[in-house]
Amino acid sequence: MNRNSTQPTSVVLAGGGTAGHTSPLIATAQELSVLDPTISLTAIGTARGLESTVVPAAGLALQLIPPVPMPRKPNLDLVQLPVRLWKSIAAAAKILQTVQADVVLGFGGYVSTPVYLAARRLKIPIVIHEQNALPGLANKLAARFTDSVFTSFPRTPLPHATCIGLPLRRSIVELDRPAQRVAARRRFGLEPELPTLLVSGGSQGAMSINNAVVGAREALIGRGIQVLHVLGPKNMAAGSVTLVDPGTGAVYQPVAFVEAMELAYAAADLMLGRCGASTVLETAAVGLPAIFVPWPHGNGEQRRNAEVVVAAGGGQLLDDAECTPAWAATRIPELMLDAERLGRMSQATSGVALSNAAVTLAQKTLEVAGR
Repeated sequence: MNRNSTQPTSVVLAGGGTAGHTSPLIATAQELSVLDPTISLTAIGTARGLESTVVPAAGLALQLIPPVPMPRKPNLDLVQLPVRLWKSIAAAAKILQTVQADVVLGFGGYVSTPVYLAARRLKIPIVIHEQNALPGLANKLAARFTDSVFTSFPRTPLPHATCIGLPLRRSIVELDRPAQRVAARRRFGLEPELPTLLVSGGSQGAMSINNAVVGAREALIGRGIQVLHVLGPKNMAAGSVTLVDPGTGAVYQPVAFVEAMELAYAAADLMLGRCGASTVLETAAVGLPAIFVPWPHGNGEQRRNAEVVVAAGGGQLLDDAECTPAWAATRIPELMLDAERLGRMSQATSGVALSNAAVTLAQKTLEVAGR
């Protein structure tokens, strides 16, 4: 594209659907703004993804394109896929031309595919970051168009890949859990001195984890273990009420979603949750021990994500089928009431997550933009 060299650098960021894509996008955007305060940043997403709320809340301009999810089985959506993809590519191309993009920085997810294809058609350079240990379809495609491929994990099978870690927000990287623990617990209505379990199935929630903890919540608070349960927006029901054990004072606190996850991490002594890349590497970065329950579908990327922390001794793996109320009521107290063991697990996560990934990715993106 013909640009005046005095114009601000224009970076378009693509990625969305879940927090796994939006969190590193926002973290990198923040570092791009620090490196170049005059920079023009535009995020591309869809109206149905999490990005439609969290990206504008982070102060980023968001442009929407029609969603083109990949059907998992033959149906009418598959028949309509070519037309939908063409329309989405055209919409993405119009945005890229309007903002005079110097570079596209993509984080995967179905919103990224049409943006990558539009950028290639317009000869705009592409930088990609793959969050998971096993790459998704969008980034597999884009890796054919660029040598600027960066990953969170060292053995992600993508060509030209360089492992830089996962871009994390400064509020995560700089979190002092012990110093903020009491204030964080009070923020969520929890007792400041009681051991606390954080339960999170990711931004979409996780049925098996939610059911296990709801079924065991009275047993847990009866043992003096309080629970901050992030159910997911779609899973808050009439029965999702705060409970307090009259004997121990421990609190079961259900919430739909937590925007500032660093506060939830600060409040917790242990996390039970899925193992998307953001969850795995954020908990490692802040030294929070975790029990990871991989999503039982997909290509097995969640289990692969967790293996690096588990191998270091900072986490445990639990099969989805084994995550039951009976398991939660017995096994969680065994670990949570063993402070020495939790301390060892916390120490073991040191060095697993590379804390400067957001800065590194921002620098590489500006280099590719040639600005």
